Amino acid sequence: MEAVVDNVLEIEDLRVSFYTEEGELRAVDGVSFSIPRGSIVGLVGESGCGKSVTSYSVLRLIQSPGKIKSGSIRFNPKGGDPVEITALDEQDEALYHLRGGAISMIFQEPMTALSPVHTIGDQICEAIMLHADTSEEQAAEIAVEMLDKVGIPNPQSHLGQYPFEMSGGMRQRVVIAMALACAPEVLIADEPTTALDVTIQAQIIRLIKSLQRDLATSTLLITHDLGVVAQLVDYIAVMYLGRIVEHGNVRAVMKDPRHPYTMGLLESLPSLAQGKERLSSIEGSVPGLAERPPGCPFHPRCTHAEPGVCDRGDPPFLHQIGEGRMAACVRLEEIHGGDVE
Repeated sequence: MEAVVDNVLEIEDLRVSFYTEEGELRAVDGVSFSIPRGSIVGLVGESGCGKSVTSYSVLRLIQSPGKIKSGSIRFNPKGGDPVEITALDEQDEALYHLRGGAISMIFQEPMTALSPVHTIGDQICEAIMLHADTSEEQAAEIAVEMLDKVGIPNPQSHLGQYPFEMSGGMRQRVVIAMALACAPEVLIADEPTTALDVTIQAQIIRLIKSLQRDLATSTLLITHDLGVVAQLVDYIAVMYLGRIVEHGNVRAVMKDPRHPYTMGLLESLPSLAQGKERLSSIEGSVPGLAERPPGCPFHPRCTHAEPGVCDRGDPPFLHQIGEGRMAACVRLEEIHGGDVE
């Protein structure tokens, strides 16, 4: 009998568009994936693929001219009734409590996530008091505890500091502390290491992993860095031009990528190019939303594309290629010599 997977978040056929003078631009075009409870899922792809728009949709942070057109975002709280986030009104108290409470977010640039005119302590305490019935003294105690958890030395002394008085790595730790202060069931980390140097990146990666393990928080990690993915996540969803093109267990995907886009991303990693004169790369760049090609969205950059097959009709749908693995490519069997389950 097949085991039932306990998913804390389920996204199904999500479609998000931006309405501009150029017409409707489909930023997210039928995205579906789930986050099993207690796991880390990596949403991977180049800039412009729709990763951040997908994550912002979970918290209903899409602003005009953007709009969630259709689809389902279902949050399954532990011990509570499922919540259909797309059905909540903007002024609904349930949505207010979800944001920063049950579902929290680490934004990629801490200086824009933190207020420059309020102290670190005030900002963390405010987040705690908005979502928990605590006094200022209790909130301050929790703030100190969280700053300590994220590795900030002598945390009490930092409560009165302003963001500009701290380094980039310290600010990112503060943002992580704030996101985790209310013990969310789901943590969304949007490129949490992008603005940091490599030494601090490694520290933040270890920190997120240890906190996820200690607090049992389910995590959606948005990144373009496959090196980070290899170290952190349990499952990976590869995204290109608003669509998921491959999905599965991270070890299986990293060891044996099936979609040409995933193959190209992995071949461009320096660790896989040792002994070569030149590092492999994917030719071209992600097209603009107003320049979406027909057929497979990746075909103009794909070395395996076949004219008359890949450049016609609708984009290919995800289909099963093995246990727990899916890919969206019409030429999988030809590319892999028929080795597709």
